[in-house]
Amino acid sequence: MNSNLYKRILTSFLLLLILLVGLFISKHLWLMLLLIASIILYNEFTNLVKKAFTKKLTLIYLFYIIGAVYLMMFIYTSYKLYSYPPLDLIFYISICVFSDTGGYCIGKLIGGKKLTKISPNKTISGSIGSFVFSLIPLIFLLFIYKDMIIELASMNKILVSFFLVLFLSLVCQLGDLLISYLKRRANVKDTGLILPGHGGLLDRLDGTLFVLPFSYLLGLIFF
Repeated sequence: MNSNLYKRILTSFLLLLILLVGLFISKHLWLMLLLIASIILYNEFTNLVKKAFTKKLTLIYLFYIIGAVYLMMFIYTSYKLYSYPPLDLIFYISICVFSDTGGYCIGKLIGGKKLTKISPNKTISGSIGSFVFSLIPLIFLLFIYKDMIIELASMNKILVSFFLVLFLSLVCQLGDLLISYLKRRANVKDTGLILPGHGGLLDRLDGTLFVLPFSYLLGLIFF
């Protein structure tokens, strides 16, 4: 293993530890983590936008406003999703993790036709892998909590749950592509340097940043 891979593993472990501590200690600590993360994300986003749209001041300021409003919505919805134990949040975050993992593993293993010019490393096979892997947390949850199957069946929402997970995987992939587009336009590899071996926080949370607000809204509509 090279030193960069060691950094990635260590950074991933520390991020997971911070996340679990924030989720299981208290709702207030979770809110504090959301606020800190959002400040870092906004800083990385605005720096990326400035590089991507040099000299287009109107467009840059428009992105600044949209980014600020969206992050406030992200904080609000992510905070509202909190419950103790925070199983819902862990479930939604797991969808993102498995979606990203499926896209990376299947894309590397099978390869094939490119998905889009926005991100040349992404393939159609990888996108399919993202959809398939995103279902793993739901299948695992239904296996552990068998009463949930009965409850969802009584409401005729088992298939709805599967389609909603697939939709969240789509949201995760689109969020990834949006940030990839901005990075490609700005001609940068990473959005920052805060995470050794990974880049910026926005590089790691691009999908989750969009999935959590959508999860909250979908929960209000369907459940």
